[in-house]
Amino acid sequence: MIFKGLKERVLKKKLDKLVSLKEETSASTLKKIQSVGIITSEEISAETDLQKVFENTLGVKNVKIYSKRDFNKNDEISYKHFTEKDINWSGNYFQTNFKSFLDEPLDLLVGYFNENNMYLETAVLQSKADFKVGFSNVNSKLYHLEITSEIKNYKTFTEEVKKYLQILKKL
Repeated sequence: MIFKGLKERVLKKKLDKLVSLKEETSASTLKKIQSVGIITSEEISAETDLQKVFENTLGVKNVKIYSKRDFNKNDEISYKHFTEKDINWSGNYFQTNFKSFLDEPLDLLVGYFNENNMYLETAVLQSKADFKVGFSNVNSKLYHLEITSEIKNYKTFTEEVKKYLQILKKL
């Protein structure tokens, strides 16, 4: 238990340092959105099928989604989930499925969580996605586009994302 708190403090310092060092990337590429990834929490993904909502709203196929769930030694390893045990002390994810998801050059990554969560923020920061979208009250340095919306209003959120992607000529 003491190591968990120590690990979280070390990871929080590393996240803060990486966010402050992150170069501002330009979102001016005219590349159309073909591949979409979503990073969220298990609670949110259990309430609604975000994958279908984004596929239908944006008109893309094969949206990939990963959810952060709390570690339980009785849970099976899943290709759709990651836990706090899947990150090492240096702040790098080592679960192979999730690591390959983060290394994939997605056209759009959606951080669908509206509360600060060190593990979800680190995952968004480490993603190699070209364009990142998320909620405005999380961490403004993580995203190219921030949407102000309630977490339960997934339809409103996806419609706003679609509207701005059309304005940016990415859809």
